[in-house]
Amino acid sequence: MTVSRPDSPPRLILFNKPYGVLSQFTPEGRWRGLKDFIDLPGVYVAGRLDADSEGLLLLTSDGPLQARIADPRFKMEKTYWVQVEGLPDEAALEALRRGVQLNDGPTRPARADLMAPPPGLWERDPPVRVRQSIPTAWIALGIREGRNRQVRRMTAAVGFPTLRLIRAAIGPYALADLPPGHWRGDETRP
Repeated sequence: MTVSRPDSPPRLILFNKPYGVLSQFTPEGRWRGLKDFIDLPGVYVAGRLDADSEGLLLLTSDGPLQARIADPRFKMEKTYWVQVEGLPDEAALEALRRGVQLNDGPTRPARADLMAPPPGLWERDPPVRVRQSIPTAWIALGIREGRNRQVRRMTAAVGFPTLRLIRAAIGPYALADLPPGHWRGDETRP
């Protein structure tokens, strides 16, 4: 982990956000805040990830870098591992690739492929609900926009509700082997 001094270059923090943690430092209601995991002054979240989603969250002390990461105009792809209820067929995947109609308009085309369960996947607390009679599948989904709960709404629109959502990468930055609740510093820039 890196610790910067005021005269050092702006820092970028990669954090594996656990389920139940907000993309803000202050806790709210039943959700924990980032301050339970990251005690560094002067870093701010670049983008957001819902409390019921897991995975990569970037924080930085560099305002222009924060804008480049978070603003959809810069088209930095975000890659998600999505566990869905049911077994999506090629038609459902193709619909995601073309873009689906949501109540706030059509989505941009996405990258969508079936995948094996992510290697080294950690247990979620609480566990995802399992129904013995309904199989689940994993989709690797890449999008270049960031509407509220967009991935969940996209998979529901093609008939496969999201059970678990993990952001695996934002542009060139990836979770790799970073455990949930841990962070590491990265001074590189996109």
